[in-house]
Amino acid sequence: MQCTDACVFPYPGGDSSLRRMALLARELGFDSLVAAGSAGGEAYGVEIVGMKVPGGSKEGEGQPPHCGTGREGRTITVARAGDYNANRALLRSGKVKVLRGIQCTPRNSFDHILSRIAAEKCIAVDIDMSSLTSGGGPLRQRALQRYADIVRLHWRFEFPVTLSSGACSILGMRSPRDMESLGRLFGLEEDEAERALRTVSQLLSPGRPVEVVG
Repeated sequence: MQCTDACVFPYPGGDSSLRRMALLARELGFDSLVAAGSAGGEAYGVEIVGMKVPGGSKEGEGQPPHCGTGREGRTITVARAGDYNANRALLRSGKVKVLRGIQCTPRNSFDHILSRIAAEKCIAVDIDMSSLTSGGGPLRQRALQRYADIVRLHWRFEFPVTLSSGACSILGMRSPRDMESLGRLFGLEEDEAERALRTVSQLLSPGRPVEVVG
């Protein structure tokens, strides 16, 4: 089962090329990574899973070409979390596979009702480690609290969780072991983190690209 960094931002949305990020991902121990703005493909033996988000948001900056294989690869649906009503609409639509940015939303934006919907529809909530590694002070504490809330809901309702570095350059990328260590700060056990790193490969429908919702 593939070990995946569930979101990176290569050039032009970030500072490092997609191929350089793929090379480092392999060195860190990943089999695949989800890259914003990419059509998917492969580089240095690492699968690039595409993530397209329209509307000019951070996730959608630029449209880098597919990487390495000469053909487009797989993509996964990703949506930016918002307030309660927006999240409920996204989850009930069943058109997304991953909900990102939960750490930037109010605590009441994702509750037991939405957790149940996410579990029923097998929609993952992403935990972005960049909020812990590059954020400071109140922002970091808020992210820790929100992630602890998500982990408790995850235990109860068993919706999927993904882990991402949220890296905009190779300097921000983290190894699977680093992510597992960071996960302990908000209650995610090592075996749970290992499962979360495999979630993307479990969400992908083999051979069928999916639409991205912004």
